[in-house]
Amino acid sequence: MTADALSAWQQASHGQNAQSLVALLASLAPLGPLLDVIPNAAIFIKDRQACYRLVNRALVERCNARGAHELLGKTSAQVFPAQLGPSYTAQDKKVLELGCVLERQLELHLYGSREPGWCLTHKWPLKDEAGIIIGLAGISLDLHSARQTHPAYERLALVDRYIRDNFNHPVTSRELTQIAGCSVAQLERYCKEVFQLTPRQLIQKARLEQARLLLKTEIPIVEVALQCGYTDHSAFTRQFKVLTGLTPRDYQRTAR
Repeated sequence: MTADALSAWQQASHGQNAQSLVALLASLAPLGPLLDVIPNAAIFIKDRQACYRLVNRALVERCNARGAHELLGKTSAQVFPAQLGPSYTAQDKKVLELGCVLERQLELHLYGSREPGWCLTHKWPLKDEAGIIIGLAGISLDLHSARQTHPAYERLALVDRYIRDNFNHPVTSRELTQIAGCSVAQLERYCKEVFQLTPRQLIQKARLEQARLLLKTEIPIVEVALQCGYTDHSAFTRQFKVLTGLTPRDYQRTAR
């Protein structure tokens, strides 16, 4: 295939993908009012270029935008602050290029008030009838207070307190199951039902919350990692960037 022929084929393929996505969006239009009344859940669809093509009211409010028109046609890198947006777009491209599914990704977001908050993000590739990826769909769930009405809440509250008091050293499943008085499988299920997080994510969240506070001080980053339970500085840097979009050093500069 010549270069001109390849270019023509790519343009035609792109056009077909765009048409498939337009048809999908048109079929979803009647659901728009329903998506807008779902609280604490940012819902979106993006095209092959990772640009927003559908957003609900919760996402508009999270971005502190005046309306959906300020988001449509833009990538996350263009919408969110510089320390967060590029990492979200990198996620999108991974889903769009590899067709992988992103599930229960714990992330730090800046909300409309510019206050940081935690959310769980899910992203799935959208495919046409031929199996070609035409975009992605996603939902980002705000993490709020625990479900205090759950039968296991009191035991899980003890688990959460233990994690917050001891995250600076390795916390084992055995320790947590003894506190909760249940099996590993039950602990996993109860934590998801009460906190919307796995035990591992609860530990990550506690460590990163403390790290964010320490990075605003003059404490060296290596010492911050140790105080937050990381014996491997590189592992701390990787996880911090995954959850916050910034390396510890970049976050420290921004915070200061």
